[in-house]
Amino acid sequence: MDPSSEQGLLSSDTVPEVGEDAAATVNMTENLSEEEQEELRKELAKVEEEIQTLSQVLAAKEKHLAEIKRKLGINSLQELRQNITKGWQDVTSTSAYKKTSETLSQAGQKASAAFSSVGSVITKKLEDVKNSSTFKSFEEKVENLKSKVGGTKPAGGDFGEVLNSAANASATETITEQIQEETQ
Repeated sequence: MDPSSEQGLLSSDTVPEVGEDAAATVNMTENLSEEEQEELRKELAKVEEEIQTLSQVLAAKEKHLAEIKRKLGINSLQELRQNITKGWQDVTSTSAYKKTSETLSQAGQKASAAFSSVGSVITKKLEDVKNSSTFKSFEEKVENLKSKVGGTKPAGGDFGEVLNSAANASATETITEQIQEETQ
């Protein structure tokens, strides 16, 4: 880039900011006639007066709004609740929220299905173990032990009954031994 084009990008002309005094930014090199200057001063005064009037009207409207809210019993906390409710409604109506909600719902359904299938697999595996020859052999040994310890009940009860009976039999045996020791 040549230096002359850089000068255009870095020019020192100021751009007036909003609210900045317009008279301060008038380029003094322009030659305005007395008539044009007078017309601009009148317009400036008129705009400043309009701004002042609008500020007063706004202040009056804000007072009126506060009075209406007071009469209706609307306080800051209620306004905050209403704003939060409206904000939440605005959020939930966005497409991003809806897409995220749908995605999470689908993920939840898939996770639920996965847990269900894991539960089914575990149940199936436990059934397989219960039907295995090793487990049946163990079950027979427990039943034999039960018949030796407990007595005359016919074999073939379910495994839970067999274990309960064996536990009761050993507990009874322990109590009998304690009574015998105390009497001696």
